[in-house]
Amino acid sequence: MRLTRRHFFAGAAAAYAVPYAAGQAFAQGKQLNVFAHRVLQNVSNGTAGGDVTAGFTAANGVGINWATFETGPLHDRVFREASLDQSTIDVAFLLNTYATPRVTTLFEPLDAYMKSDPIEKFDDIFPGLVKAVTFDGQLFAVPFRHASTGLHYNEEIFAECGVSGPPKSIEEFIDIAKKCTRKRPDGTPAVGFILPGVAYPEVIAFARAWDADFITPDMKVVANSEPMVKALTAIRQLFEAGAVPRNLTGMKAEDANTWMQTGRAAMAMSSMSRNGLYNDPKKSQAAGKIKTTFFPVAKALLGKYDVAPAKVEFWSMAIPKNSQNKDLAWKFVKWMSSPQAALGAALNGNGPVRNSTYDDPRIIEALPYAQDERRVLAVSRVPLPAFNEAARAADFFKEEAEAAVLGMKTPQRAMDDLTVRVQALLK
Repeated sequence: MRLTRRHFFAGAAAAYAVPYAAGQAFAQGKQLNVFAHRVLQNVSNGTAGGDVTAGFTAANGVGINWATFETGPLHDRVFREASLDQSTIDVAFLLNTYATPRVTTLFEPLDAYMKSDPIEKFDDIFPGLVKAVTFDGQLFAVPFRHASTGLHYNEEIFAECGVSGPPKSIEEFIDIAKKCTRKRPDGTPAVGFILPGVAYPEVIAFARAWDADFITPDMKVVANSEPMVKALTAIRQLFEAGAVPRNLTGMKAEDANTWMQTGRAAMAMSSMSRNGLYNDPKKSQAAGKIKTTFFPVAKALLGKYDVAPAKVEFWSMAIPKNSQNKDLAWKFVKWMSSPQAALGAALNGNGPVRNSTYDDPRIIEALPYAQDERRVLAVSRVPLPAFNEAARAADFFKEEAEAAVLGMKTPQRAMDDLTVRVQALLK
């Protein structure tokens, strides 16, 4: 049976090394072994921005062995090997949801490296990302790639419904979602808003319009606070109005993509990078009609925020404590975090983690939503702080959110129950 993240956290990680088997062969000579998701290798070795690892390999006379896996198997493998006396892994890419306090014991604190050989213009990296991989005042990973939530809207559907532009507040958003729920002139039924289910990332992304949180960074459960209850109440009202699909609770990200590509939804909330997918003429019937911007904030918060402090997910580079090439690994992390590497990777399709990358004319030309994304990143934060029982808390959230949306509980009751259940986990 494949080792899952929860099994690992429960202490069932295998106590032996798994032979290197990622479809990669060890080359002759000095090598650095980098374990990552395939997309991270692709944006590092792309066409538009070139091979961003070239400067590192030339300067250090070293080759790079990329071992790529899907997200779950990647972390399973990394955590197993990092638990051993020695490892074949020199650098590991971690998704923020897997970087919990418990697994930090497996990785090298980076503060000493930052002091002796610091990353160039480190404060240029968006602070919300750095904060999420800092535990007990120590930095354990360096951000490399992000996916920030934005609002996608179909201009053609908006025009059909007499809507002239994107909503300026969440209240206006809700009105537009209801207004655009109708049959289109060609007979296609459309909903005003497509949301890929009600798991915690989706609901919290929506709830950030009210600046809501599930669990705060200092580990206080605030799911039953007024902002979160307002958000769930709004989703429930949209469900009752038919402005979201009737099978909302069973929807996945792929379903939401399909609804936008086929012109069956006026608005979607997802990673801003999906703009390219929605406007790809080979894949989308709505190509050229989908615009992307920031998600709006509640009117009452317009003095505090210009844009909703949307959720952000991201990948970071970490060095296992049992790495055999720690100094070389740090040189790789430092190079891949440099302004020039960040720009090259961004031109290859990476979500840039540096503020300055958004100044480059090529990025501005390639990403019509670039400046809106930059504004979001300045205030965004992860949907859930990493902690050892995060997976169970996520399951509880989904159960209670579904109960609220389907009318089995009031939103307040569902969030009250969720708060009690998760507080017990944190104890």
